[in-house]
Amino acid sequence: MTTQQDLPRGTGTPDPVTPGRAPRRRSRAVPRPNEGVWPGLATPPAAPVKARIAETLFRNAVRTLPVRIVFPGGERIGSGGPDSPVMRIERPGAFFARLGADSKIGFGESYMVGDWTTTDLAGLLTPFAARLSTLVPPALQRIGRRFAEARQPAAEVNSLEGSRENIHRHYDLSNELFALFLDETMSYSSGWFADGSDDLVLAQERKIDGILDMAGVREGMHVCEIGTGWGGLATRAAQRGARVTTLTISQEQKDLAERRLAEAGVADRVQVLLRDYREARGSYDAVVSVEMIEAVGVAYWPTYFAALDRLLAPGGRAGLQSITMPHDRMVVSQKDYTWIHKYVFPGGIIPSVTSIEQNLAADTGLRITERRSLGPDYARTLAHWRARFTDRWSEVEALGFDETFRRMWEFYLGYCEAGFRVGYLDVHQFALARP
Repeated sequence: MTTQQDLPRGTGTPDPVTPGRAPRRRSRAVPRPNEGVWPGLATPPAAPVKARIAETLFRNAVRTLPVRIVFPGGERIGSGGPDSPVMRIERPGAFFARLGADSKIGFGESYMVGDWTTTDLAGLLTPFAARLSTLVPPALQRIGRRFAEARQPAAEVNSLEGSRENIHRHYDLSNELFALFLDETMSYSSGWFADGSDDLVLAQERKIDGILDMAGVREGMHVCEIGTGWGGLATRAAQRGARVTTLTISQEQKDLAERRLAEAGVADRVQVLLRDYREARGSYDAVVSVEMIEAVGVAYWPTYFAALDRLLAPGGRAGLQSITMPHDRMVVSQKDYTWIHKYVFPGGIIPSVTSIEQNLAADTGLRITERRSLGPDYARTLAHWRARFTDRWSEVEALGFDETFRRMWEFYLGYCEAGFRVGYLDVHQFALARP
């Protein structure tokens, strides 16, 4: 049970229960950002030996990074010059204790509670991301995975019920929250910027058109979309003259998507179903799915790809957009439990291009016929989101979100932006068809 002692100051206010809907049962203590509940976060772990080891590893790792690490009292390490990002470690004891207990979670948690600060979060995290796989020696990484680091909880497996709870914990934080930092298309995925343009709305429309083109969507077709979001892609497909059946497992997203579709004048062409991809039925001229596979989980990739194949009519094409990571890193880290899992995307796993190809070959008759990479575009997209979130923080705060949430969301957006900046993460659009 979460007690008041577990909560840092400024816990926010609970979201009201939606009328007519029973509150979700919670069998274990998990962060609930929209209620200001942060189990155990306020107290750093008591791990003096691990803390000393973590401090030694951290000092060795950052000594050659182009950053400046500043400790209380003025000690400085790092190889950065006067214009390089600065990381100020405000509470070294707590910082190294969290890092020693579990580096994949403790680094982000220590930022959330203010153990360290910076004036350029994405800039600071970028050199860390560039050397993510080599900051800790491989032998120590293997020891850490075996003995020290947490593994993904069984409760977050992406079964039918598990997926609904995992999606609820992120996408149902607040429709108003997402509306404040996303653009007017409400696209929560990478844009695709035209040369010379920094307009996020145009980039999102170009991205949507790009994936619809890959799936060959045109007038008179019946399209299945797996992962509705807030209806932006379904709206665009309907404006092309297609009929759309779009699937979501978020009641909150469904409600807002239907309102937005009505406002766009295409509600008569789009059906929004509260349905998991595993429960989908029918035969469609095209199937599209944008950045939904990351929430599927390795164990269910065969089922997901088989669903794309099963739903696609003969001669049809599918458009898939997915964040990707290097295959070797995916293989060694796929069971890790990270800060992103704990606070942002429970149950998530980013595939590699190789794993997508392998699953298509093993479980479908589909093959990749075209692809494009949008990695640098995602870094720019995230920078837009981070700036909008920061600029509109007072409005976010008015929704009931606390200061810990602000630092959590800043870290999430900056952490992801850094990964795309250096190519540790990428995002691809794929056209899929039967040979």
